Amino acid sequence: MRKDLLSDFLVTILCWAWFTLGFLVFFSWRYVGAALFARETETSIQRLSSRFYQVLFRIIRVAAPNHRWEIDEEVGAIRSAVIVCNHLSYLDPLLLIALLERHRTIVKTRFFKMPVFGWVIKKAGYLPASGNGEFSGMMIDQLESMKDFLQRGGNLFIFPEGTRSRDGKIGNLRRGALKIARLCHAPVYVLRLANTDKLFMPGKFLFNTRIKNTISLKIIDRIQPACQHTTPSTARLEQRVLQAYSELAK
Repeated sequence: MRKDLLSDFLVTILCWAWFTLGFLVFFSWRYVGAALFARETETSIQRLSSRFYQVLFRIIRVAAPNHRWEIDEEVGAIRSAVIVCNHLSYLDPLLLIALLERHRTIVKTRFFKMPVFGWVIKKAGYLPASGNGEFSGMMIDQLESMKDFLQRGGNLFIFPEGTRSRDGKIGNLRRGALKIARLCHAPVYVLRLANTDKLFMPGKFLFNTRIKNTISLKIIDRIQPACQHTTPSTARLEQRVLQAYSELAK
């Protein structure tokens, strides 16, 4: 038992060391350089974030070999799309950032007020979850540029439940991302993520390295616009997404 807990503790410390020391030593100066000198700051920041989290997941794979990973190779090839995914663990958004170099996502508003991290996510073009008060201008700017961002190969990924599922079931969906897909005539990719919560459990600080587990990420549906100027209604998109998840539960 003590050996198991020591393993959990060491993997957790190793990951936090990368978050802190790895960021300071290897990435902080790159972010500053991208903000000051890159021709496209947002694109450069997004790519740096993707590479930062790619290293994190390499560390996790080596340090926690009991957890196998089955990632659909097509996920990394998605371009110009709105991606919706179920949400189980704090690892989920980090995994999608690692897989998608050009990305935007919606982040809890309070994170924009954090030192350093708040600056990074602003420069990355992420959207605040609430557009009230001081964040209204940021929300408007990001939404106005979304169509161009998607057309140039970027992806918007979102966890439409708005929070992590504690029982693995799909909760009520928020329609914001589906409305964006409809207005931008963008395809919608429906992803199904499994078992990240068994590696990093909600409410726990330590990684769970002791169990044998398979973490998977698969594309379970693709919803293409009928033609260049026609996209299903938001309600129909929501119905299609829920149907894709419900069929897996049967």
